[in-house]
Amino acid sequence: MSEKKDAYVQKLKAKIDEWNAEIDKLTAKAEQAEANMKIKYQQQVEELRAKRRELDDKIADLQNTGESAWEELKQGAEESWGVWKASFSKAKAAFENGYQEGRKDRHANDKT
Repeated sequence: MSEKKDAYVQKLKAKIDEWNAEIDKLTAKAEQAEANMKIKYQQQVEELRAKRRELDDKIADLQNTGESAWEELKQGAEESWGVWKASFSKAKAAFENGYQEGRKDRHANDKT
C-alpha cells in the first residue's frame, strides 16, 4: 500500500475509534433513560453502528484495492464518511437534547 493510501486509511481508522468511544457513551446514556426513550435511543445507536459498519467496509475496500483504483474508492469512502459524520452529529444532538429533556422532566417530578 502506498504511503499516501496507508496514511489515509490510518486517519479514517483513528476517527472511527474516536466515534466508537462516543457511541459507547451514548449507549451508556441510553441504558439510563426512561423506558419510552430507551428504545428510541437504542434504535439511534444501532443506526449509527450500521453506518459505521458500512464505513468499515469502505476502508477494507480501500486497503485491498490496487493503486490505480484507490482514488475512485477514496471518493466513495469520503462520501460515506460525510454521510456518517452528518448522521452521527444529528443523532448525537437529538440524543443529547432528549437526554437533557428527560433529566429536566425527572428533576421536576422529584420536586413535586
